Amino acid sequence: MTSSERAGTGFRFSDPVLAEVVQAGLAEVEEVLHKAVQSEFHPVTETSLHLVDAGGKRIRPLFTILSAQFGTTWDRESVVKAAAVVELTHLATLYHDDVMDEATMRRGAASANAKWDNSIAILTGDYLFAHASALVADLGTGAARIIAETFSELVTGQMRETVGPRGGEDPVAHYLTTIAEKTGSLIATAARFGAMFSDIAPEQVEALQAYGDVIGAAFQISDDVIDIASPSSESGKTPGTDLREGVKTLPMLYALADEPDSRLARLLSRPLTDDAEVAEALELLRGSSGLARARRTLDDYAARARATLHGLPAGAARDALESVSEYVVNRTR
Repeated sequence: MTSSERAGTGFRFSDPVLAEVVQAGLAEVEEVLHKAVQSEFHPVTETSLHLVDAGGKRIRPLFTILSAQFGTTWDRESVVKAAAVVELTHLATLYHDDVMDEATMRRGAASANAKWDNSIAILTGDYLFAHASALVADLGTGAARIIAETFSELVTGQMRETVGPRGGEDPVAHYLTTIAEKTGSLIATAARFGAMFSDIAPEQVEALQAYGDVIGAAFQISDDVIDIASPSSESGKTPGTDLREGVKTLPMLYALADEPDSRLARLLSRPLTDDAEVAEALELLRGSSGLARARRTLDDYAARARATLHGLPAGAARDALESVSEYVVNRTR
């Protein structure tokens, strides 16, 4: 039996039937997304489709659809709608993030704030949140409460990142909490939604939610490592982006804790605009204990993610989830 992989997501499907089910579900999600953002006022539709059509990997809808496959039956309409809810919520946060980060590019194209302006980007994000709320209302009060709580976590994580660690707070613990809220929470909800609308046991729903929570944070740690360790020819990304933006990621925080008075610490005290300084900082980080410690933390998160799956039935769906926990580690090597 051949194995197919959904590019850039880490999902490998050993069962072609499962792969077809997931692909068909994703196609239906795309239809719901496009229908949801339509407006009689054309500029709203145009700005909303800017990211809907930008070629995202749809990782969150993948989790939703795949998590629904552990039982013998699933409510296809509800699962597809739930997958669209988490994706609309994710896209809405991207519009807002680009404004806060003053970003100029998103997914290889001009960001909405750069193409139009900050106000348009913020309003478009609000519009997507509104339509996510309208869709989730069809799924019942329980689902509506879950997405509201998740939205609260997303905002708290963004606020936590913006404010930074308070006096005496461990910067590493602060960072890990931040990524759990900013990234893990929505992926956890994506998996929970899919499981909720199938016939699996409550403890299996909790296992899938826990998996999404841990693997979501692992994706962010993996990105942190790649931004330092991987040449652009391999990763497709320009190394040192976080350094240029003055963002302190997990390898940097570990390095600062281990070498607070070093040349690297002085470089990390500010955003780096000079190419030579970026190159120097990358070289120092690649040889630092900080990068090695971040890799060990990533290994730990991947192992914790796999452990949450032990209570789920063996089969192609569980294998696909396990492949993601392998992928987040392997993509950094």
